[in-house]
Amino acid sequence: MENQIKSTHSTWRTFTAAPHRVMFLGGAFQGVATILWWFIDLMGRFGGFYQPVIWTISSVWAHAYLMIYGFFPFFIFGFLLTTYPRWMMGEEIDARFYVPAFLGLAGGVILFYIGLMTTKFLLMIGVFMMMSGWGVALVALLNVFFTSRHSDKRHQAVTSAALMMGWLGSGAFLLWLLTENPLLLKISWIGGIWFFLLPLLVAVSHLMIPFFSSAVMENLTFVRRYPIFWIILACIITHGVLELFDAYRFRFIPDLLLLNFSLYLSFQWGFFKSFKNRLLAVLHIGFAWLSAAIFLYLIQSLALLAGDGGISILSLAPLHALTIGFFGSMVLGMASRVTLGHSGRPLVADKITWSLFLLFQTSALSRIFADIFINTGFNGTHLYLVAAILWLATYLPWGIKYGMIYLRPRADGRPG
Repeated sequence: MENQIKSTHSTWRTFTAAPHRVMFLGGAFQGVATILWWFIDLMGRFGGFYQPVIWTISSVWAHAYLMIYGFFPFFIFGFLLTTYPRWMMGEEIDARFYVPAFLGLAGGVILFYIGLMTTKFLLMIGVFMMMSGWGVALVALLNVFFTSRHSDKRHQAVTSAALMMGWLGSGAFLLWLLTENPLLLKISWIGGIWFFLLPLLVAVSHLMIPFFSSAVMENLTFVRRYPIFWIILACIITHGVLELFDAYRFRFIPDLLLLNFSLYLSFQWGFFKSFKNRLLAVLHIGFAWLSAAIFLYLIQSLALLAGDGGISILSLAPLHALTIGFFGSMVLGMASRVTLGHSGRPLVADKITWSLFLLFQTSALSRIFADIFINTGFNGTHLYLVAAILWLATYLPWGIKYGMIYLRPRADGRPG
């Protein structure tokens, strides 16, 4: 018994030795749990295997909340709590911040699932817990931000502001649960994508991809282009505001600029050369999805401007190119890189990691084609199920492969 207690204590100490360990493992579990729950819902609604399951709120909005606020934040906080001190040469973030933050996020997610099956009250408690964990992590990051004397904090200012917008977006969802005001739900959904996730991941990409690329690829000029960075962010915010006011047909105005500059950065950062290094290529492929998604938004916007009566052109294909293609691929690539680098392992994407990443691309494509086909004579609803299965086929083995690393000491014997 004493040996078991010592073993458990040792495992917990290893697990909580660094913020990316606890957060990434939570994200790995959520990568399976949230889509498994969604798959169960889809099997009833589109698969015809049983009567559609009745949840305490619409499954569509539960799915949106779980993905935006209950899945991606685990990886985002795991990444930022690890890298903020290194970016700004500040002090390492203590476990008394990131462990309670993790417990708040994880406990809130668990209550959210229980609430979906029982009562809306537990849903609200779950969201409140997630916001509490989020708040603790945000305070820790802001402490590093404001105490650091680093001369350049531009990217960190953007990511910090985006995290605050995300916290407010989660709060809007909580208020919607209390009041059922549809405007709050709209703010939570659109704000979570255009004011939280997209600015944050663009900022991380703009900071990290050219740095990694220039370090690996020969004869590549280090390119960041801050004016372009600010223009891209302005376009993102403008797009989000237009969606809030239902001005969908005018989204082409910011999207044209955004598409041009995102493509420019992809080529300047060495997209084609990146395939010589798979761990670098996953980041470039992930960023390329941004251009693909904005291109689809542009087509949709121009079609609406030309007289289409609704948002039926392409349906939600642009949204899923952005959320699964860009967000999902970037998170998978960054989490793999951070895990390898901070576990004392070689920074190399082995065959399993590379194969899983490519498999994940088929999940994104399946979901996009399902949206494209939905208004044609071809019934594409079965592709919803295919996309979910492919997602699970990626995240389950990825979680097993990398999850074990978070419970073991570093391979090089160093702390962390």
